[in-house]
Parts: sequence; structure tokens; C-alpha cells
Amino acid sequence: MLTTLDLLTANDTPGQHAPSYYAATANWQTNHEPLDGDKTCDVCVIGGGYTGLSAALHLAERGMDVVLLEANRLGWGASGRNGGQVGSGQRVEQTVLEERHGKSHAKLLWDLAEESKALVRNLVARHEIACDYTPGILHADHRKAFVEESRDYVEHLRLHYGYEDIRFVDGDEIGEQVGSPRYFGGSLDMGAGHLHPLNFALGLGRAARDAGANLHEETKVIDVEGIGEPRITVKTETGNVTAGHLVLACNGYLGRLERQTAAHVMPINNFIVATEPFSEAEAKEIIPNNVAVADSKFVINYFRLSADRRLLFGGGENYGYRFPDDIRSFVKRPMLDIFPQLKDVAIDYGWGGTLAITPKRMPYFARLAPNALTATGYSGHGVAMATLGGQVLAEAIAGTAGRFEAFEKLNIPAFPGGDRLRFPLLVLAMTWFSLRDRLGV
Repeated sequence: MLTTLDLLTANDTPGQHAPSYYAATANWQTNHEPLDGDKTCDVCVIGGGYTGLSAALHLAERGMDVVLLEANRLGWGASGRNGGQVGSGQRVEQTVLEERHGKSHAKLLWDLAEESKALVRNLVARHEIACDYTPGILHADHRKAFVEESRDYVEHLRLHYGYEDIRFVDGDEIGEQVGSPRYFGGSLDMGAGHLHPLNFALGLGRAARDAGANLHEETKVIDVEGIGEPRITVKTETGNVTAGHLVLACNGYLGRLERQTAAHVMPINNFIVATEPFSEAEAKEIIPNNVAVADSKFVINYFRLSADRRLLFGGGENYGYRFPDDIRSFVKRPMLDIFPQLKDVAIDYGWGGTLAITPKRMPYFARLAPNALTATGYSGHGVAMATLGGQVLAEAIAGTAGRFEAFEKLNIPAFPGGDRLRFPLLVLAMTWFSLRDRLGV
């Protein structure tokens, strides 16, 4: 059954990065030895993406003995395959958060999101991570009816949050920002940005290693025992790690390793292509100001230019956990809907990956026990938020839990039926929301 697929192996070759543009342009290849035998440490981190790497880095900087276990390669999952957008705010708009949680908590969540962007920029600068960070994200409305909502939301952020880095883009200007006839307005956020996600992850890994964290790749965790006891045992095929604290940072590739966390997140697939390189003049006709773009569809289209002027385009809905046989053709369809002028452009790379969403599209932070923490479900908004998440987990383990509790208090519900009914719910939800996109509802 699809619901029992091991997403670590269902669509990818174990131990190898996906055949993506990012892997082809990675700054270096990692080669951390698999775990061999038994180890004891202060904290065991499971997962080598942004959350796990950031947690390992910040824990090691606090002087803790950290062991990180990654089933494949550092940055192998969504952290090394995503659209690279470092967005403002949370995955859910502030007006929605105000209604759900009150203005005070919504403001706290906004401030945390601002801290997450600053953290990414600071880590890039402090550790000299070459990941092509570039400012600017354009939020593009694919329906005329959404334009006034964008105007109102920009004014809300400026008036109530003092956020001056965003401005409204009207119908006359949108064509100057993106070379597509499909958009009617939106907002331009110059406080946000975009980067090479795999190189950022690899940079975090190098920083964590240099800080003293013990990193092990190709080390798949098969069981965790003793959650809630003074010492937790993390079992792998090649040895065990006994730790005083556990950080669970697996996101969409968790499977059923820990059932409480699994019940709160749903893995979904996403797909990206990279075109052949464009000339400087051609690139300016597509995205003149080199900002990233995310549109207003529920099944979102997102795209940006790479450092060597390729169009990196993400889009297309998928109703199962298997990747399409031909990802390039699969994503080229929505790409040509947005950019019909690119019908003769070659597609050099096409890849997929698995992320995790929650029912409320906000991350799930929880204490599984006093010494076991989990953070997951960034819902497509994880470059900055997952990086902050790792820092927040490290703080909580060190005894400062205020920022952790700000997320924990969101009380993210489990999916109905827990991890057993996630797949039929995925099919139902993706069918409904893709239909809404087509009908303009």
C-alpha cells in the first residue's frame, strides 16, 4: 500500500542526492562516516536537514556533545531540493493568525518569523556560506479578485507590524516585475529573499561539524526506545546511540518512526525543473529584477532565476507518494501556462521531493517527553523557519523554552485517523484545491 511506502527509498537512490540542479552545483560532496558501533552523547539529533543541522550547530556551540544521524546525505530531503525562498511571516497570513490566536500571539509569531530571516542571513555571513542569497520575493495574484486583498494585506503589515520592506504592486506594474500575462497584481517583499537551498544546508553542516557536532550519514534510524526515560536509545542498523535528549527532525521523511509526530503531519510531494541557461537579456525578460516569485494558487507555482540565469520553476499537483515517471514534462505544463514564450526552451533538470504539512499549515513543535522534542510540518515555508526551529530546539534543551512554547501553544491538531488515513486525505484535499484553482473559487 502507498501508505506504508518508505519515502526514504520510494523515489530516490539511497545515499545519493536527487538528480537536481542543486546537486549538480553543490559546493562540495559530504562524506561523513556512517555510525559504527555504539555511542553515548548529550543529545541525539535524527535528521540532517535545516532543523537538525541548525539544532546540532547551536547545541554544539553551547558545549553539548551532539550526535546527528542522517539516513542519506546532509540536505538530502526537502532542505536540499526546495524552491529556495526565504519568506516573511508564517505560512499562514497574519490576519488569519490574529483570528486564531489573538493579536498578541500573532505579533509574537511575526517577530519569530523576522528572527528566522535574520538568522539565515547571519549564518550565511558568519560561516561564509556561498549560497547565492538574493533579496526579494514577489507574491503574484493569478485572479483579479485577489488584488485588493493584496493591497489591504500590505497596508495591514505596514500599519500594524511596522513592516516597511513590502509594497503593493498594481496591475500596471506586475508586468514589469514578471514576464507573464497571467498575473494581475500582488506585493513585492524586499525583506524576503532566495538562495541555493542545498548549499545553505551543506554550509550549516560544515558549521555544525566545525563546532564539534558528530555527524553520521547513511545511518538510518530503525527504532527509538526509552522516550520519557532518563536515557533514550536510538537504534540503527550499524549501532545504537544512547542520549540524554532527543531531537526529532525528520519532517516529510519521518514515516512511522514516532507515531505521535506522524499523526500531526502529512507528507506531500513537490516538483521543480531547471531550464537551460538564459542570456542576461533573456533573463531580464522573465524576471527583470531577479526576485523570486510565488503565486496565489493553492497548488502554488513558484519560480526564480538561478545564479547562472536558469529558470527554476516549481509546480504541479501529485496525488500519490510516487514521483511522476517524467518530472520534466509534468512540471513543464504549468511552466508554459505561466510562460508560454518558453515552449522551445530546453529543460536540463527535473526532480521531486517530499515535504510535510499540518492541518493548520503551521509547524508542529511538541515535547514528546521532558527530554524528547520534535519540530516538523513547515508546510512549504521551511527555509528560514526550520533553521530557526533548530535554534529554538537547542534553546529549549538548554533550559530556555520561551520561543519553543510560542510554537507549542499553537496546539496543532492531528489529522483525522492519525497516520493511517493521511493518504486518502491527501488525494481528497489535492483534488479539491486543484479544482478550486481551475474554477477560480
